[in-house]
Amino acid sequence: MSSYRIEKYLPANRRIRMLVLMAVDVSVICMASFLGLFIRFDLNMERIPAEYIRAVWMYLPLYVLATIVIFFLFRMYATMWSVAGIRETGHIVTACGLASLLQIAGMLMMELKVPRSYYVLSFFILCAFEGMVRLSYRILTSVTLPGKHQKEGSRILIAGAGTSGSVILKEMLTSPYAQGHVVCFVDDDKNKVGKILNGIPVAGKREDIPRLAEKYKVDEIYIAMPSAPAKDRKEIIEICRETGRKVKILPGIYQLLNGEVSVSRLREVEIEDLLGREPVQVNMDEILDYVNGKVVLVTGGGGSIGSELCRQIAGHHPRQLIVFDVYENNAYDLQQELKGKFPELNLAVLIGSVRNTHRIESVFAQYRPDIVYHAAAHKHVPLMEDSPNEAIKNNVFGTYKTAKAADKYGTKRFVLISTDKAVNPTNIMGASKRMCEMVIQMMNAKSKTDFVAVRFGNVLGSNGSVIPLFKKQIEQGGPVTVTHPDIIRYFMTIPEAVSLVLQAGVYAKGGEIFVLDMGEPVKILDLAKNLIRLSGYKPGEDIPITFSGLRPGEKLYEELLMEEEGLQDTPNKLIHIGKPIEFDMDEFRKQLDKLYEVANLDSEAIRDEVKRIVPTYQVKRI
Repeated sequence: MSSYRIEKYLPANRRIRMLVLMAVDVSVICMASFLGLFIRFDLNMERIPAEYIRAVWMYLPLYVLATIVIFFLFRMYATMWSVAGIRETGHIVTACGLASLLQIAGMLMMELKVPRSYYVLSFFILCAFEGMVRLSYRILTSVTLPGKHQKEGSRILIAGAGTSGSVILKEMLTSPYAQGHVVCFVDDDKNKVGKILNGIPVAGKREDIPRLAEKYKVDEIYIAMPSAPAKDRKEIIEICRETGRKVKILPGIYQLLNGEVSVSRLREVEIEDLLGREPVQVNMDEILDYVNGKVVLVTGGGGSIGSELCRQIAGHHPRQLIVFDVYENNAYDLQQELKGKFPELNLAVLIGSVRNTHRIESVFAQYRPDIVYHAAAHKHVPLMEDSPNEAIKNNVFGTYKTAKAADKYGTKRFVLISTDKAVNPTNIMGASKRMCEMVIQMMNAKSKTDFVAVRFGNVLGSNGSVIPLFKKQIEQGGPVTVTHPDIIRYFMTIPEAVSLVLQAGVYAKGGEIFVLDMGEPVKILDLAKNLIRLSGYKPGEDIPITFSGLRPGEKLYEELLMEEEGLQDTPNKLIHIGKPIEFDMDEFRKQLDKLYEVANLDSEAIRDEVKRIVPTYQVKRI
């Protein structure tokens, strides 16, 4: 049924509304004064003594003035009565009580005589009338009447009839910018099913969504269940996805805590919503205390992980943030972003390579960083298989040179960004990262600097990750290419990865390899299908999926721990410490010298040298 709001016919100007409400209050105060006498004498005007009526008349101007002033002090003309609750009702009672006490004192001082019961009766009448006035305003601002054209737009089903769902509905009803109209709710609480929320039925549970989408001719589904567990949200998203309707989701419980629930906070469902695990939570207060007032250097600061590290560090008040990257375009873009968001930040953006000994040492000598996050690395597996010597030069010796500079210039903590591909590596990139971890262990054994590594899986949305590739392929109409139907990977979001890195810096004592409990691995084929569906297409029909075969150095599954490594808990239940594997550090130092020679000769023997250092490396000849 089409409808319009009565509120549009009320005065639009705030001051005019206040004056109207004040005039109504004056009338109510006068009525309450005389009605108290009228009721006291059994509703018989003839029985009321003339001196009582005269007394009320004489004090009435002062009573009205005092009461209006008290109402002002209690902000009864600044309150949004359309959304008032128990607290505001308490203000009404308290203000009326104070006005009545002043009335008693004033009339006694003026020696005006009225029955003692009059004061009690006028107080209750004043409270009742003022409450009715405010309640009637709330009703008027919310009532809808038939006759006008309803808001154009999509027909919307909201999953979640709780606080978030009701707030979104209210905004849909009141905001001129919110397009569409809500036709029904679903909620898993059986006590809510069958009820009416602001005129909209709670028509069923999550399993009823496909049926209700057809029945109500739904165009869009809003998931407003920010406090639901990740597993439940995943299941609901999958149910909604099967309907073929557009789906949006309210991100998380923090939206509720911050009072940020609104239609504008709804976003498109992203692939991370389908991972089915809770996001990693970190103690941001600990991180703030740790970074605050420190000089922080981020190598590879323009990359996916490095740039997010810089963003989060910038918000934690470092004494100085140094961004070091070999790619000037990435560094420039990040520089402009940080300057805009954090104008007070002491920022230095430097161009250079970690492979250049003189350059990296000059940076440490000039800035003397307290904390180093080492994110500079070549990470693309197939590309590094074709250029193995470059992977070794950049990853292994870039790390080694940066670590030695940190040791030389008194850095307090050095955090290496590692990868699950370092575990039983089948490619040169993974093997190079395993050697980076060994470098960190070796440096930690002889240095006052705390050297640690952070190991995690694939990062959603990072440069070169599978998600941006799939999205691009879908935009082009397909096909979406998957290397193998059985390939699986662990996934995490960029903010999660960075949170882990920052938390590791807090927990670090030296020599640890921090590992994230990333939940269950995800099948890449399922990831591709879900992304196609979320884009509004049918996998295999609208967008074909093809299998290209495993790439050089790629394996079907990744591991986070080697057999020799055990797990040790940290204060964060999702962050663990892998026990470092012992090795002969003197021999390792000699092997690094030989490896350096071979790498700089661009020798084909590089893989054999890597195999001698990393016995778990499974060499696959090109």
